[in-house]
Amino acid sequence: MELDEIKNLIELLQDTDITELLIERDGAKLKIKREKFLSSFEVMPSTPSPAQTAAQEREAEPAETDKQVTITSPIVGIFYSATSPEAQPFVEVGSPVKKGQVLCIVEAMKLMNEIECDTDGVIAKVLVENGHPVEYGEPLYLVEPAS
Repeated sequence: MELDEIKNLIELLQDTDITELLIERDGAKLKIKREKFLSSFEVMPSTPSPAQTAAQEREAEPAETDKQVTITSPIVGIFYSATSPEAQPFVEVGSPVKKGQVLCIVEAMKLMNEIECDTDGVIAKVLVENGHPVEYGEPLYLVEPAS
C-alpha cells in the first residue's frame, strides 16, 4: 500500500463516524484509528439523588460542639451499623469507644469494610441510618473525646 492510498483513506474517514479501520492486503496490515470527539454538547442539570440530598442536609447540620471528633466514611458504599439485620449495632449514642474499635461496616462492591474509631470517647451522635448509601468523606458519627 502506498502513501497516497493511505492519505486518501484518512481523508475519506474524516467525514464519517468510523473510528477504526483495519485493512489487510498482500500480507501487510494497516490500522487507522482515531478518537471521536464531540463537537458540542449540552450539560443538563440533574436532580440530586436521595443520597446526595441526605448528605447535603447532614453537611448543613452544625456540629454539637467544637470538641467533638467527626468520624467520616473513607469510601463510597452502604452503611451498616451491625454485622447482620438481627445483630445489635456495634455502637449507639452513649456507647463508650476506644481508638481502633469497629464502629460500623461500609459495603463497597461486595466487600465489607470495617470503619474504626479515631479516638477514645463516647458516641455523641449517629449521623447515618442503617442500610443507607454514604459518600466519600460523609460524616458518620460524632464522638465526644475522653478527657
